[in-house]
Amino acid sequence: MVEKNRWLMALSAVGVHICIGSVYAWSVYVNPIQEQMNWSLTDVTISFSIAIFFLGLSAALMGKFVEKNGPRVAAIIAASLFGLGTIGSGLAILMESKMLLYFFYGVLGGCGLGIGYIAPVSTLVKWFPDKRGMATGLAIMGFGFASAIWGPAIKVLIEKVGIASTFFILGAIYFVIMFLSALYLQKPEEDYLPKKFKKKIKEGKKKLKEDLETLTLKEAIKTPRFYGLWIMLFINITCGIAIIGVASPLLQEVIGISAIAAAAAVGLMGIFNGAGRLMWASISDYITRPVVYVIFFVTQILAFYMLPSISEIIVFQVVLYFIMTCYGGGFASIPAYIGDIFGTKELGAIHGYILTAWAAAGLVGPLIISMVKDSTGSYSQTLYVFAGFFVVALVVSIAMIINIKSIKKQKYNH
Repeated sequence: MVEKNRWLMALSAVGVHICIGSVYAWSVYVNPIQEQMNWSLTDVTISFSIAIFFLGLSAALMGKFVEKNGPRVAAIIAASLFGLGTIGSGLAILMESKMLLYFFYGVLGGCGLGIGYIAPVSTLVKWFPDKRGMATGLAIMGFGFASAIWGPAIKVLIEKVGIASTFFILGAIYFVIMFLSALYLQKPEEDYLPKKFKKKIKEGKKKLKEDLETLTLKEAIKTPRFYGLWIMLFINITCGIAIIGVASPLLQEVIGISAIAAAAAVGLMGIFNGAGRLMWASISDYITRPVVYVIFFVTQILAFYMLPSISEIIVFQVVLYFIMTCYGGGFASIPAYIGDIFGTKELGAIHGYILTAWAAAGLVGPLIISMVKDSTGSYSQTLYVFAGFFVVALVVSIAMIINIKSIKKQKYNH
């Protein structure tokens, strides 16, 4: 068997993620669909919510399947579902059917999203035992950056060929890119180590970090660490998604900038969301995953608490963009964290289960913001609520460190 190039493996993972990440550009479709169909904002937004919900659901249910059948089969299924879902959305627009849109974009597309999200990531962790965080950060960065690529493309296509044809064209493009990327994906052999890394270990220059334990999914869900990771990810995403959802009105309300300037700032947020994925995940290879999460929560408690009282436009944006790097970084550091504490035996399956936190946060985050806004009349009050959430996340992240240390102690005392 010819050994595959692990960097091409990373590129294939990015290929899959950059396509499914186009879900983040959904907002570009919203106004055109509303105008053409005379549907309400809620009608159109439901498709996105269903897609994110099925992302979480399919990631949880298909994790075992990904581990058993390998990333190639899983990514081909993801390409078929996501491509079909996008093309089918065009059909739904032609037939003026909300239910068809919910089915194709939400259910089929969402399932393609979930399977496509976990398939390459668990594989990369195995190909990069020396740079776990950076490798998963690379792929998940593709997901974060995708809206910066597809957003403008969708806008141009809708103006040129209309909404339905835009779905048809993009569905075909997504399928081709994802299918070709899928063909290269495969697991490395058991206990794979890159040649240079192996040599350094032999020479005593490097040490292979030992995983805390090697657990199956069934065993992992019986540990408090599993729920710790879930809560940390849930809070990080809930607060991040809420900020993404209302960034434009928030900027206009708190610092009084124009709608156009706010839209530009929102575009930049996507870039920081993407960059934070690679940056924080790479940093976590050096300072460890548990420490990175403590940094996320300490800094965001301060950031969310300070935001409402910042009147300087530049300072406000710097804080906002910093929050976005933590939001992206939270996603990207989780797979490596799972590998560190549960091993890579069933990483895809465990990652899938933990991603249900994303589905839950997608429902809860926007809800909290709209409820607090309705009762207090301002967006800034919601930020204090989220600062409180981060205090809980911080406590959990410190408890994780204590728990991990006690297990290590038991291990070495035996």
